[in-house]
Amino acid sequence: MEFQDVVRRRRMVRRFTDEPVSEESLQRIMRNAVRGPSAGFSQGQGFLVLRGEQLRRLTEMFEWWSGEDAKTAPVVVIPFSAKEVYLERYAEADKDWTGLADEDRWPVPYWDIDTGMAALLILQTAVDEGLGAVFFGTDKETWPELRAAFGVPDRYVPIGMIAIGHSAEESVSEGASPLRRKRKLFDEVVHWGQWQ
Repeated sequence: MEFQDVVRRRRMVRRFTDEPVSEESLQRIMRNAVRGPSAGFSQGQGFLVLRGEQLRRLTEMFEWWSGEDAKTAPVVVIPFSAKEVYLERYAEADKDWTGLADEDRWPVPYWDIDTGMAALLILQTAVDEGLGAVFFGTDKETWPELRAAFGVPDRYVPIGMIAIGHSAEESVSEGASPLRRKRKLFDEVVHWGQWQ
């Protein structure tokens, strides 16, 4: 598929068929995820891929799930960011940021930004593989339980979850925001040389 087709076709899919995701597709999706940008090549991301019994455990544990339909996805990927990995990396000699333990040195949380870019690569690669996917948030209060249930170290923070599978939808999901709101005009969001 051409890249522009991937960009145009990418949307949040909330209903999935029961067809499994091939191992080849899943491997390609995750190999692309780890190719995302990483400030200082810190590589402070981690990805938990859940299928089968582990995925059933996840859906039974948490009620904040992104709607009942999304629970039918055969795969969920949880992208995690690790702030400490970035702080440690930028304290190394080639970066030499003295006092980096204070995260105020960072203008924005690049650990979350880089992990978000990896999540977009997952979404785009799913489209390129002929699959559907939806990114949704998590309830912060459940993070300790999530970490404990799946052996995730405390330094890793889930930025959300991505359900992946074969789409059972022909168009935008019923009730999805794009059905209630129009996309902003290009000139409303892109400013050339001066914010107008």
